[in-house]
Amino acid sequence: MLWGTFSWQALGPIVVVEHTMKAANYLNIIADQLHPYVAFVFPTGNGIFQQDNAPCHKARIMLEWFEEHTDEFHLMSRPPNSADLNPMEHIRDVMERQLRAQTPPMFEYLDFA
Repeated sequence: MLWGTFSWQALGPIVVVEHTMKAANYLNIIADQLHPYVAFVFPTGNGIFQQDNAPCHKARIMLEWFEEHTDEFHLMSRPPNSADLNPMEHIRDVMERQLRAQTPPMFEYLDFA
């Protein structure tokens, strides 16, 4: 699995996740990868971070970490079952259409699930 982040200003880091994403692993990624990225891209603290409602995102240690860092960026509140808010779904759609249009087709080798 890959974890990544992006904004209108810049692409962020991509992290290979070799095991099931647990809250402790996610906290390490957020602290070590997301935090420096947001500090660089949004130095005035006006960044907004969006994530879904995966269990590791809603863990107490994560909510506490985001609460401690609210002066640096804000965590967007996310209602349950709101796939329309997920920009990754739109990126996957664009990538899939572009890959299907290639000659020879590359789509057979990729899984967008």
